[in-house]
Amino acid sequence: MKKFLTSLPVRLLLAIIAGIALGLLIPLIPNQDIGNGVMQVVVTLKYIMGQLINFCVPLIIIGFIAPSITKLGNSATRMLGVAIAIAYVSSVLAALLSMTAGFAIIPNLNIANSAEGLRELPAVAFQLDIPQIMPVMSALVFSVLIGLAAVWTKADTTTKVLIEFQNIVLDVVKKVVIPVLPFFIAATFMGLAWEGSITKQLPVFLIVIVIVMVGHYIWLAVLYGVAGIYSGENPWEVLRHYGPAYLTAVGTMSSAATLAMALQCAGRSKVLRRDMVDFGIPLFANIHLCGSVLTEVFFVMTVSKVLYGELPGLGTMILFCVLLGVFAIGAPGVPGGTVMASLGLIIGVLGFGEDGTALMLAVFALQDSFGTACNVTGDGALTLMLTSYAERHHMEEQAAPVDL
Repeated sequence: MKKFLTSLPVRLLLAIIAGIALGLLIPLIPNQDIGNGVMQVVVTLKYIMGQLINFCVPLIIIGFIAPSITKLGNSATRMLGVAIAIAYVSSVLAALLSMTAGFAIIPNLNIANSAEGLRELPAVAFQLDIPQIMPVMSALVFSVLIGLAAVWTKADTTTKVLIEFQNIVLDVVKKVVIPVLPFFIAATFMGLAWEGSITKQLPVFLIVIVIVMVGHYIWLAVLYGVAGIYSGENPWEVLRHYGPAYLTAVGTMSSAATLAMALQCAGRSKVLRRDMVDFGIPLFANIHLCGSVLTEVFFVMTVSKVLYGELPGLGTMILFCVLLGVFAIGAPGVPGGTVMASLGLIIGVLGFGEDGTALMLAVFALQDSFGTACNVTGDGALTLMLTSYAERHHMEEQAAPVDL
């Protein structure tokens, strides 16, 4: 029970509730000068926390994209290439499906422009600027080039340094960024409630979460349908074993923590080759994030409409979806890891400010358990594709090292 109460989604939920409650109560203070003074302190603290989080974004990009490229390059085989390709295609197509649904559904939702009839937040008392070490797009290009160059030159020392840097950045995320998030999000929702926009927009986000969960099930149906057609096997023989893994993922919000259960569930299927299970399930747990990607795309479009009054352009969204598939492969293994790794895209490609990123982090993390469950369950369909590919190319089955 204690672990549940201290989990990130619960902390974020409590932060949202506290922020909304305080934001609605402060305007009731008879002396408005006191209320404005309190909000000025809140706005200032939020600005400083936002600066700290934004400073960490390029570090997160470099720390997870570059080492991921070196790991994939050093162990590249034909099966690895096939696995990476189908995982990337699954994530990108899920993102494009979500984008299409976003353009069709979001304009029909009752979303009022958040700037209409709202109070104006006080200015920050002072600005503590923390500039990034480099722009987010520079960090992306640097990560790709340094990762590829390390593979090309077989730079073992650089590869080890990048992996060690990844561990350092992961600790920064766990011990700095994530602990700050509840306070940052509480301050954000406090400001939104004080302005008056939260009472207009909260029902919209609840509806959006339900829509996204329906999207998860639709995409799982597509994945297993395609896997069944390609393999000629009944995909239900894989999917029917995944109930325990799905529930475990909902509870842990972590593909890594669900890995042992996912291996057991996939291992019970009669149509999956055991060597492909041992190879594919652990790999896809790290690079196949179709549910998280689908969620993020729909949410960024909703947040854009709520805060900025319009959806991003079609070209911008297509670029975002294509790049998001790359970022998902190197996402950190923490709750909300996909959106954390792609903050650079959200800021650089979509142009979101602090309010937009705060809303994304909050709403995404609250439903992250279902996105993770979709990711884990979808891995079974991709493993069925790998099994069929191996059999079609007459690859000899390797003996399983361990019985699960």
